[in-house]
Amino acid sequence: MSHPTPDPSDASVPHSAFDPPRSPEEIEAAAAADAADSLAQQENTQAELQALQAKMADLVDQAMRAQAEAQNARRRADEEVAKVRKFAVEAFAESLLPVVDSLEAALKVENASAEQLLEGTQATQRQLMSALERNKVAEVNPAAGAKFDPTREQAISVVPADQEPGTIVSVLQKGYTIADRVLRPALVTVAK
Repeated sequence: MSHPTPDPSDASVPHSAFDPPRSPEEIEAAAAADAADSLAQQENTQAELQALQAKMADLVDQAMRAQAEAQNARRRADEEVAKVRKFAVEAFAESLLPVVDSLEAALKVENASAEQLLEGTQATQRQLMSALERNKVAEVNPAAGAKFDPTREQAISVVPADQEPGTIVSVLQKGYTIADRVLRPALVTVAK
């Protein structure tokens, strides 16, 4: 059975007969060295703690700045989306103003002949269709005999016809798309 070897600098450990005797000055110097080591360790730990606290404060500050920046970016993006929506309608409305001008001019003409009214109406319709095309609005007007497309057309009725089943017999009302998205489906009759 072995016994732990005592630390010779420890004043509380009794000396064995083999250890040289220690003077009170040596014991006091050993105790002072231990106290100095303990104080140095405590100062190092305190310095490490202060460095970690400073780093934590810096990271908290960075996190708060990043959060504020993200909120500002989100707010700016929301404002930009609102502006885009507002001015998209403005551009569309602006393209319709010549149509309004033509209609108002037609209403001011007194004693217009049927031929003049027809020509004016056709010219106004061309202006309107041009304005719609510039804004990516397109007609959905399938030809008779075309295959029925339920994504762009709505079948109002199914009728007996001398053509292939599932094909369009007639268009009751044109449909319209905007940038390939259906605004209104074409209303059609379909062969039985």
